[in-house]
Amino acid sequence: MKALILIFLSCTTYLFQPDLSQLRAEYPKASQNEELAKELYESLLPVTNEDNKVLVAYKGAAFAIMALFGNGIKEKTDLFNEGRDLLEYAVKEEPSSIEIRCLRMSIQEHSPKIASYRDNIEEDKKFILINYKHSRSKEVKNFVKSYVLQSDAFYESEKQTLK
Repeated sequence: MKALILIFLSCTTYLFQPDLSQLRAEYPKASQNEELAKELYESLLPVTNEDNKVLVAYKGAAFAIMALFGNGIKEKTDLFNEGRDLLEYAVKEEPSSIEIRCLRMSIQEHSPKIASYRDNIEEDKKFILINYKHSRSKEVKNFVKSYVLQSDAFYESEKQTLK
């Protein structure tokens, strides 16, 4: 009986995993629109640290984005700190993931200075520039390239290397 319950829970968890393709499309728009940010945030609430670490990173980024729209300093701070912790966990677990590094960099690049979460921008930028060409996923490459091309952290000459 326990085995049956475990199988059922595993299947339902898998079935309710957010789609990475959809997340990659929705993420860039979320910081510009509170409703989109809330939808992204809510779609990732079921994700746990045991799930795909890219999903954990998206969850962390979604929490950090929701901090923009939080009510009051405490809620904003709590959301941002939870997001930061999830992103750092994902990077620690999969330090060679260009997508996770890109997500962390996007949050750090746009985080307020008072949040003191900007220490890895240069490290992640360098990692992205070195490892972009080695990514096997066209979808991940497109996501990263899209971020880099709009980012103020990359010089125009660096952006050209990804074109």
